[in-house]
Amino acid sequence: MSEKENNFPGEEQNQEIIEADKKEIVKDAEIKTKDKDDDYEKYCFLCRRPESVTGKMIELPNQMYVCPDCMQKSFETMNNGNIDFSQLMNMPGVQFLNISDLQNMAPKQQKIKKKKEEPKVKPEFNLKDIPAPHKIKARLDDFVVGQDYAKKAMSVAVYNHYKRVMTDTLDDIEIEKSNMLMIGPTGCGKTYLVRTLAKLLDVPLAITDATSLTEAGYIGDDIESVVSKLLAAADNDVERAEHGIIFIDEIDKIAKKKNSSQRDVSGESVQQGLLKLLEGSEVEVPVGANSKNAMVPLTTVNTRNILFICGGAFPDLEQIIKERLNKQASMGFMADLRDKYDHEKNILEKVTIEDLRNFGMIPEFIGRLPVIFTLKGLNEDMLVKILKEPKNAILKQYQKLLELDEVKLEFEDEALYEIAARAIKKDTGARALRAIIEEFMLDIMYEIPKDDNIGQVVITKEYVSGTGGPRIILRGQSALPMK
Repeated sequence: MSEKENNFPGEEQNQEIIEADKKEIVKDAEIKTKDKDDDYEKYCFLCRRPESVTGKMIELPNQMYVCPDCMQKSFETMNNGNIDFSQLMNMPGVQFLNISDLQNMAPKQQKIKKKKEEPKVKPEFNLKDIPAPHKIKARLDDFVVGQDYAKKAMSVAVYNHYKRVMTDTLDDIEIEKSNMLMIGPTGCGKTYLVRTLAKLLDVPLAITDATSLTEAGYIGDDIESVVSKLLAAADNDVERAEHGIIFIDEIDKIAKKKNSSQRDVSGESVQQGLLKLLEGSEVEVPVGANSKNAMVPLTTVNTRNILFICGGAFPDLEQIIKERLNKQASMGFMADLRDKYDHEKNILEKVTIEDLRNFGMIPEFIGRLPVIFTLKGLNEDMLVKILKEPKNAILKQYQKLLELDEVKLEFEDEALYEIAARAIKKDTGARALRAIIEEFMLDIMYEIPKDDNIGQVVITKEYVSGTGGPRIILRGQSALPMK
């Protein structure tokens, strides 16, 4: 019998089934390996950037990848260079590296795990969902004391901004944006007002500083960096960023320098560069960086629907206002006294565009900020309210800290007014309150954890002024003076 005849019936068919099963197992293993590799990003062999940053990679042999930027630079170097590669090939002792050689020289592949992309749900704006100005102001009242006019102006501007965004293409009437300029002494709540507004609203808001801005080509941040920060706040969503709000703090620091023979690259030049942003234009901004360079992709953002809020302390502006008002003083029975406005507390409320021009702001810049309002300086009553009324008041913070040690902390009203009086002398607004409280609370926070019998601490006026100590009440006993 032949070899073929020795096989049992159906043996060839079984062999084919076994081979098919082997191929299926190998195929499943390859699919699982591929799925596993899909969880990791490819990265460029030259610049080491991942594929999520550079875009689709160019695959070379031996599992090497090069990004389009590095490949283009390589071609440009080869085309623009003066080296004749055909002559180098024939020269004795010259040997070109193969791709496999590079693979052996390269470090081991490092796998970069891909970030899981969460589905982004874009909020759909509806006119009914817009918070009315009185509701925005009521929320601001919970955190910011006083400054009613400033809160009204900001609430109306934000409310109109929402309506402007949603009715942009409904009819032929184009609503212009109301950019704002906030003027107020240091520590009166300008930046805090905007930070609180950012927490209350579901709109991209970027808070930036004007002190680091310089003209393009000089060391410092470019003017477009204020828009790139808004783009970052909107998670690089250009459409959301174009409907956002930008707050530029310390705007008085870019005033035109007087008696300067050098080029004013951080003053008047910055004001001129901001003109196109305030009015509305398309600007190219880097994605994920503040400065433009070859390795960072650029995107175009239209600032026509972006609301700009500028704020500054404007030191010495009060003196400019007084000089203008004192020009009305003259000799005679009906003349004003020259020292009439020397003790005026709310002198900033009388500011005019002429005063801002004398301060150093160019007319074109002021003209693009139609809503100008001032914030009042803080008096003792307002400082006492700041200490105890807001939701995150300073006193509530310390009471919470001692509450964790099961100790009750109280402040006498006279002690609060003593703190406010000392803060006014420092002339730094509400920022002085924290420094003063930290000073006299240091010993209390240090001594209380030593004794578990202490149940209550009362801060007195004498302790704040340095002529006495606080009242210590032990658990189940009467008050005792602290040593």
